[in-house]
Amino acid sequence: MKPENIYLPSDCRPINEVLARIGDKWTVLVVSLLGQESKRFSELRRSIGGISQRMLTLTLRGLERDGLVTRTVFPTIPPRVDYELTGLGRSLLPQVMGVVRWAQENQGSIETARRRYDNAAVKADRAEAKAAAGNGRRRASAA
Repeated sequence: MKPENIYLPSDCRPINEVLARIGDKWTVLVVSLLGQESKRFSELRRSIGGISQRMLTLTLRGLERDGLVTRTVFPTIPPRVDYELTGLGRSLLPQVMGVVRWAQENQGSIETARRRYDNAAVKADRAEAKAAAGNGRRRASAA
């Protein structure tokens, strides 16, 4: 059974914007971590390997702008800033965690598929290079 396209072209832009936000790899990680409890910026940064301070800042600002995260500043020295999911952000959590679980469960299969693809690509590149070299030799001997 073919899925019915329920979206009209006028709906595409807003949907694409939302999907771009929630489909971002950093967003998935931030939302999954904040689903456990509110966290400080430094806790998030330590928990997410490979994210720069700038990228975490941009991700959190985007999530705050979209109403998925709240930012609370405490008047301490130095200032303490906590981030937590809003109700809207919590409503996204089951879907995000589903994607996280799927990625964990299928990581091995994906790695196997990547190796198979990469090995086939290397063989194809070698065959192509060999054929090109053979064509070059034929052209040289014909001249």
